[in-house]
Amino acid sequence: MPHTRRARRSRVTRHTPIHVTLRVRREVAKLRRPKLWQALRRAFYAGCERAGFRICQFSVQRDHIHLLCEATSSRRLASGMNGFSSRLARLLNAPLGRSGRVFADRYHHRALKTPAEVRNALAYVLLNARHHGEKLDLGFDPYSSARYFDGWKRGADIPSPALDPPVAAPQSWLLRVGWRRRGLLDPAEIPGAARGSHRTSRFGRGGGHEG
Repeated sequence: MPHTRRARRSRVTRHTPIHVTLRVRREVAKLRRPKLWQALRRAFYAGCERAGFRICQFSVQRDHIHLLCEATSSRRLASGMNGFSSRLARLLNAPLGRSGRVFADRYHHRALKTPAEVRNALAYVLLNARHHGEKLDLGFDPYSSARYFDGWKRGADIPSPALDPPVAAPQSWLLRVGWRRRGLLDPAEIPGAARGSHRTSRFGRGGGHEG
């Protein structure tokens, strides 16, 4: 079961959304494939909300998963992530025909304290496939919660979802309202790149990315 890497700047409160990066072991990689997507979706539906913990957005990359979470405390974050990762490990092992550990020893988390940090984190999570050079034929990443997100710029060609969302509604001011003051998201943005047309900058002072 993964453990959190602790950092002073990542103190968790109910006011601070959290960017979590959860990495799988090398032998479990290639998460972006249809036979694993159903397992991933089931894990998000079942584990996106529990007492004091919510997964509000996500994206699945080849060997890691990005989450935007809320938690009322560091203890609630740890409990929520342990429950989610345990459930996800069981669901992923079944179609892979394997048993044993799925995740690397640690996951990284960073508390987001300003509207700019949250806005950039949203772009980084929902558009992370563009950061890795993936071609998105649908205009959005199907291995993410992008189609359930309501903060796209007007005119963005994101189809309405047919099913209930596998994510929880945010409750913090920063993730509900505050980030929007820095501008809605454009599906053509490339997160983590230099500033410019359709590009976003890094998360902000004092922090970086993990892929």
